[in-house]
Amino acid sequence: MARADRRDSVRLDAPKGLRTPFVPRWQGRDRFGRFTEAIARGMGTPWFLLVLSIFVAAWMTYNSLAEANDWWRFDSQALGFTVLTLILSLQASYAAPLILLAQNRQDDRDRVQIEQDRQRAERNLADTEYLAREVVALRLAIKDMATKDFIRAELRSLLEELDADREESRER
Repeated sequence: MARADRRDSVRLDAPKGLRTPFVPRWQGRDRFGRFTEAIARGMGTPWFLLVLSIFVAAWMTYNSLAEANDWWRFDSQALGFTVLTLILSLQASYAAPLILLAQNRQDDRDRVQIEQDRQRAERNLADTEYLAREVVALRLAIKDMATKDFIRAELRSLLEELDADREESRER
């Protein structure tokens, strides 16, 4: 019963409109986009270049050193390693569009981020201008306010006037 209560409870870690049931990562609308980014990210590593270089070197070494009549030899050095060339061409023909798709997705994310940054900057500018106006208004209000020194001077002058009035009334 406790498990059912936990599932039915309201989640407070997401806005109400964004609460969706769990969808596995491999499902969804953007599965191919994530796949292309993973491929592009993998091809951009030194490990990929190292493994590809080792593969090509092993391929060329094996097919160069194997005997000509050996049926295990599958690519001829005399023909310029045609099968290896085809494999690398096929890999390049798929790699380039996948990398371009990944770059386009990154450009889209960058464009959205730039727009959000622009909106945030506009809000910050508006807030700063508002606060500057408020500070100016406070400064003007403070200038109109009576300070301690002003009040003391006014009280002294009033006391002097009262003392002068008392002396005049005593003299009469």
